[in-house]
Amino acid sequence: MNDINSQNSQTRCGFVALIGAPNAGKSTVTNNFVGSKVSIVSPKVQTTRTQVKGIGIFENTQIIFIDTPGIFKPKRRLDRAMVASSWSGVGDADIVVLVVDAKRGFDDETKAIVQKLNKNKISAVLLLNKIDLIAKEKLLALSAELNQAGNFKETFMVSALTGEQIEDFYKYLADNLPESPWYYDEEQISDMPLKLLAAEIVREKLFLYLRQELPYALTVEPELWERREDGSVRAEITIYVERDSQKVIVLGKGGSMIKKIGQAARKEIEELLEDRVHLFLFVKVRENWIDDPARYKDWGLNFNA
Repeated sequence: MNDINSQNSQTRCGFVALIGAPNAGKSTVTNNFVGSKVSIVSPKVQTTRTQVKGIGIFENTQIIFIDTPGIFKPKRRLDRAMVASSWSGVGDADIVVLVVDAKRGFDDETKAIVQKLNKNKISAVLLLNKIDLIAKEKLLALSAELNQAGNFKETFMVSALTGEQIEDFYKYLADNLPESPWYYDEEQISDMPLKLLAAEIVREKLFLYLRQELPYALTVEPELWERREDGSVRAEITIYVERDSQKVIVLGKGGSMIKKIGQAARKEIEELLEDRVHLFLFVKVRENWIDDPARYKDWGLNFNA
């Protein structure tokens, strides 16, 4: 633990839960604050499957963001587990932040979240994200509508992607988290082991490169993470799909798709580690993995949610 932790009266530390509808930009907020990729992002909804903690320092405060899965109306077991994980993050937090995609507005999913916050008497901070994509007059009207519907301590309007106006949001969090020693070492940016973070980066590339529904039918698991004598890392990661037909799509013609995914993932993992990575991807069929309790345990999800 860093020496600064001994200066209890001079430091603050706490947990900030980011909740919101799918694709509101929660992971982008987390990555922007940390300054590195700790939570995967893609244009598709429901990319984040479990809670991811992003850790960073603002002035004398260590802020631990809990990036949660998007909250939506669940249809299957995995959906229910993801939504339950999001709400459990609220219970663990010192500050709750509702992230809203300003361009999408006050949609039904966000209305349902606000209603539940009201019902449970949870006062949150409102973060209107993606303000670079909406006219100012519409943004002000949206802010007024949301504040009329919910009980928000403060409202911030930002673009997590560009960083526009986001410093004021971080300063508010830093000033309002409790006085405390820091929980993590100053250099730590996530509580996720590197091998799991690498697997998540591979899953992100699958979301980016594969067609609409297939990424939701697969899971990615690290099998080997080995530091070699020359300082490089050998990483073996397996992509599990439910059917042989899906395996063919992931591999691509002559292995072209898996090669493209592997190259993109390796580059990003190397940037994160600042070391050379030897990445080996395997694709296997595992029927009904979505109903396997062991998978949920690995993700920190409740199988019976």
